[in-house]
Amino acid sequence: MTNRAQPEIAPDTPLRLADALKIAFPMGGMTVSGLRKEIRRKRLTVEVMAGKQFTTLAAIEEMRRLCRVQARDHDSGSGQPVEKTGGSLPPPSGSSKTVANISPRDALRNRLENDRRPKPSVP
Repeated sequence: MTNRAQPEIAPDTPLRLADALKIAFPMGGMTVSGLRKEIRRKRLTVEVMAGKQFTTLAAIEEMRRLCRVQARDHDSGSGQPVEKTGGSLPPPSGSSKTVANISPRDALRNRLENDRRPKPSVP
């Protein structure tokens, strides 16, 4: 058995998907199937040679950049100003009308309050 030195793997060296995974995701978490999903989503560039898929570490870095999720601003929190409303919500007009910018909790509360009100009897 000879001990051959590992070849230098450059960012643009073509690697089989399984081999690229071992290098790019050494702790796991990604599978060949996951990479193929990203190929179908056009986020991972591959080369097909002799029916085999090859990618590069640079292509995986680009895929990671495309998959990166931007942090969203929180809708609520201690740093947000508090808006006070002037009481209960106005009743909706018409059976299919909805009040704009109403939270699900407020919509349910409004509906429950309307259900508790006595219904006028029709003679």
